[in-house]
Amino acid sequence: MSRSFLFVPADSERKLEKAGGAGADALILDLEDAVAADARPRARKLAAEYLSGKSNVWVRVNPIDTDDAPADLEAVMPMAPAGIVLPKPRSAADAIALSGRIDALETEHGIEPGSTRIMALCTEHPEALFTLHSYKGATDRLFGLSWGAEDLAAASGASANRDANGNWLPQFEMARSLCLFAAAAAEVAAIDTVYTDFRDHEGLLRYAANARRDGFSGMLAIHPDQVEVINSAFEPTAEELE
Repeated sequence: MSRSFLFVPADSERKLEKAGGAGADALILDLEDAVAADARPRARKLAAEYLSGKSNVWVRVNPIDTDDAPADLEAVMPMAPAGIVLPKPRSAADAIALSGRIDALETEHGIEPGSTRIMALCTEHPEALFTLHSYKGATDRLFGLSWGAEDLAAASGASANRDANGNWLPQFEMARSLCLFAAAAAEVAAIDTVYTDFRDHEGLLRYAANARRDGFSGMLAIHPDQVEVINSAFEPTAEELE
């Protein structure tokens, strides 16, 4: 069961060292948004070193249509990450392209075929909202779908994605719902997006509880202090287990 996925900037040795004790069900070493372009070569090296001998550690690479993506994959795949997080796909065609590259790298490095999973951040491009049906049956590697509001807001010209009370504005709530339904249609995990105010534990608890109520099976985190709250919110009750 993967309730919490903690993002860790792959260029920070201090944060990498701390992340292992945060209690997250999975870590996501970030080579994309959290890492400046000129720091990516070093981040790839640190990510590969960190992956050695560890399980349930994922890597967010750069978008599949960028020059950085092949370098990201070639650096980390020899260490057999649990999965690759795909940012900014326009449709499942990007996940299929990523799967093809993983196929070749698994073969090259003697990794069990099909063992590397994919999680797609499926709403970060406006056009992606109109292609979410394409994930159904796209690739056996697809573990789950998550979504993002920050890149979607920037791409659509929005100056905010939440109202004064911290609730999603309608267009972003729609993107969240479409991600959830697309994951259900594809029969994969639905992972809710980050709660960006990591100091607001009460707000996080409400958000995570609502995510579980709505059908999400886990949530992304951006700070170690969020992990315990998320894990608690997604823990099955005794009645549910019965």
